[in-house]
Amino acid sequence: MYKIAVVGDYDSIYGFATLGLSICPVRNREEIRDRIRSLAEEGYGIIYITEAAAAEVSDEMEMYREKTLPAIIQIPGVSGNTGAGVEGVKKTVEQAVGSDILFGGVS
Repeated sequence: MYKIAVVGDYDSIYGFATLGLSICPVRNREEIRDRIRSLAEEGYGIIYITEAAAAEVSDEMEMYREKTLPAIIQIPGVSGNTGAGVEGVKKTVEQAVGSDILFGGVS
C-alpha cells in the first residue's frame, strides 16, 4: 500500500495528520523541492501540495507530471483557492479521455 503525504505551510496542512497522512510543513522553495524529492524516493504514491507551495516549484512539478508515481495533486491552502488544482486535474482528464469533460469539446 502506498503512503500519502501533504506538503505546504503548517497552518494549511496540520489537520491532515488526524486522517493519518504524513504532513510535511515547508517554509521556502528549497524545502519544498527537497521534500517532494525525498517523498518520491521514499515510495509515496500520492503527494498533496498546497497551490501556493506548488507555485514556488513549478519546474519541479513539471518533472513529475508525466510520471505515474507519485501522483502530485494540488489543494487549496488557508490563503484560498487559486484554481490551479482544478485546472491541473482538468488537463489530466483531457489527456486521458481526449475530451474536455466540463464543456464536452474534443481535444
